[in-house]
Amino acid sequence: MGIFQDVFSAFASVIPLLETLLVVGLVLWCAHYMLIRRHAGLGNEKLFSRQLVMLGLTLAGMVAVILALPVSEGSRNQIIALLGLLISGVFAFSSSNIFANLAAGILLRITKPFVIGDFISVGAHFGRVAERGLFDTEIQSETGELIALPNTYLTTNPVSALRSAGALVSASLSLGYDVSHAQVEPLLINAARGSKLDDAFVQILELGNFAITYRVSGVLPEAKGLITARSNLHKAILDQLHGAGIEIMSATIMNQRPVPADYSFVPEPSRRPATRPAAEPEKVAEKVLFDKAELAHQLQQRKAELSEQAQELELRAKEADGEQKQRLKEQLEQLREQRKQLEKAEAEPLKSRGAADQ
Repeated sequence: MGIFQDVFSAFASVIPLLETLLVVGLVLWCAHYMLIRRHAGLGNEKLFSRQLVMLGLTLAGMVAVILALPVSEGSRNQIIALLGLLISGVFAFSSSNIFANLAAGILLRITKPFVIGDFISVGAHFGRVAERGLFDTEIQSETGELIALPNTYLTTNPVSALRSAGALVSASLSLGYDVSHAQVEPLLINAARGSKLDDAFVQILELGNFAITYRVSGVLPEAKGLITARSNLHKAILDQLHGAGIEIMSATIMNQRPVPADYSFVPEPSRRPATRPAAEPEKVAEKVLFDKAELAHQLQQRKAELSEQAQELELRAKEADGEQKQRLKEQLEQLREQRKQLEKAEAEPLKSRGAADQ
């Protein structure tokens, strides 16, 4: 009988631990399903806060299991102290990598130096933000490549951001002193306006030993067309200055070929490239180079619009009655279904590119 009593007592002492393990495991599984698994298509940007919640719940669950251990109070305190020491050690030895990037990711979300869809320049990298994750930020470069930058790199280096709501587009060039600035400035202004830039202005940056350096700038209403706008501005400058008979060349250039004294380095009309047929649509470089970043930006904007429409319909449904209330509920259900489709599209952005463009 004494042996059975000892076994029964030992089993009874571990029952609280088993119950705690069961409850903690069930809570963590439900939390993971509700916060992350059901919303796998949200992407790293939306899952960031949910992942932090799961991390906190996991740590709390570990503490609860330790408190349920069938040991003395002193031993329990020692185990909790050991757990704290282990966590501190992990932070200390991994601070330059995993946890440093995690902390940097949290800092970037607090300070918000950029959002998805912005053009950023950091170090030798320039591109459009496509995704922000727990440990890195993904940008799409001018060549269409996806570059993952560690979050610590973004917090320890100066970041220049061009907001998607507008950007300044500029071009610099050098002209000789034999060309009056009063003649050059109107031509550069016309080039900027012809490139669909607003509030165009011209600056004289430098009076060099052999040439004057000009810069023409203008505001682009939508920064997502930045690459195309720069190219269009350069083409417009060539057309304007060459059309006025002005050579775009510094006085320091020395041509090794003998040419007549009256020769002009302006291309003949016959040598200029043929104009694009009016029926042919212009190819926009950004649609190819920044496909993922553009799609992520479009999906984010569309989801924000659907959320605003859903809130408005909910308010109207509360005040309506009868058939009108039923119609509003049906419209609200349609909006929710569209939002689900967008969340699925975020999980496979490249496959959904065509649907988002429409």
